[in-house]
Amino acid sequence: MSEVVDSDELLRRIQRARAFAAQEVQTCSQQGDAVREVAYEVVLRVLDEIVAPGRHAGK
Repeated sequence: MSEVVDSDELLRRIQRARAFAAQEVQTCSQQGDAVREVAYEVVLRVLDEIVAPGRHAGK
């Protein structure tokens, strides 16, 4: 069954996912895994756009 969450909880989950993606970008960069690094950078940009629409359009 689906779990119902309010907007604050949804934002917290997105922020946790964003923090995880940012950490993975660094980890993949240090390990020289360019493919995974780019993949996590894309996830990071998508999550940034969800939290702050339009702010990151110039990147």
